[in-house]
Amino acid sequence: MDLGVGEVAPAPHPGWLSVFRQLMKLRVIALLQVTAICAILVHDLITPLERTWLDTMTTILITVVGGTLSAGGSNAINMWYDADIDPLMRRTKNRPVPQGHISPQGALMFGTTIAILGSSLFLLVSWKAAFWSFFSVAFYVLIYSIWLKRRSPQNIVIGGIAGATPPLIGWAAAAGDSILESTNPLALGSPIPWLFFALIFFWTPPHFWALALYRSGEYAKAEVPMMNEVRGPEHTVFLSKVYCVCLLLLGSIPFFWPNSGLPLLWALIAGGLTLWYAKSVWDIDPLEPTDEHERMPKAAKSFFRSLYYLGWMHLALVLVCVPPSSWLGPLGPL
Repeated sequence: MDLGVGEVAPAPHPGWLSVFRQLMKLRVIALLQVTAICAILVHDLITPLERTWLDTMTTILITVVGGTLSAGGSNAINMWYDADIDPLMRRTKNRPVPQGHISPQGALMFGTTIAILGSSLFLLVSWKAAFWSFFSVAFYVLIYSIWLKRRSPQNIVIGGIAGATPPLIGWAAAAGDSILESTNPLALGSPIPWLFFALIFFWTPPHFWALALYRSGEYAKAEVPMMNEVRGPEHTVFLSKVYCVCLLLLGSIPFFWPNSGLPLLWALIAGGLTLWYAKSVWDIDPLEPTDEHERMPKAAKSFFRSLYYLGWMHLALVLVCVPPSSWLGPLGPL
């Protein structure tokens, strides 16, 4: 094949297993699964149900498999839709579709198949878990990828609803249909999963805007209206700080809502973790010179710190919800 001026030969085909793994973006999914698993553990630790550790591990297995397939399918479908803009950005140009390792139609077929399979798997434990899984796929594909991403700087804010559903899915899967008798999918029997839905929702904008600043200029080349490209980096950093304040207030809920089900110890830990993360946001200099790769180093630091922050916030709740001496209570011995 003859290459034009400036063109680069595509990488050799890495094998179909590698292609499917790249389409699913498994490293991104891992953090989502941590939040779902933590929701299951917290549910089973604080809810007086006759559930054993085997029940818990079975629910976790179904949630991890179903969640990985459904979220991975959403990512693959997104790559089908973004086949025209992915080659324009350094961050996405090496994805399987731009590299010609699979056709856009092939990515769509693969993504749709595993998304339906993964969401349907939740029917084994709870129709509400299945509902929120299907909702997440539909919202991510239709609302975020197809409608908002290329039209509004609020794409990440509203689209973050899809990424905030794993705790709802995990909690519903642990509770099961026999407990959640209400036909309202919003009724999950506790405010805790919704508080963690809010945590991920408020975390998403500063997390992704840091990435957009870190990769400053790339979204503009693809004509994706990220906040920093439309309103400028100063406004984007300001909004990121506002969301950090929201995260701090959310972590303080046990102080003014004793019946929330969240222990006071978690509020103290959440406050400390949020301040630790917020410092990285406050440190971002919107006028910082970019490095040799045209990236903002302080924005990159905030982006990577945000990943640890979200995981540690969920793990902290698991550790403090029930005293260690009571962990073998309702779950029984291994």
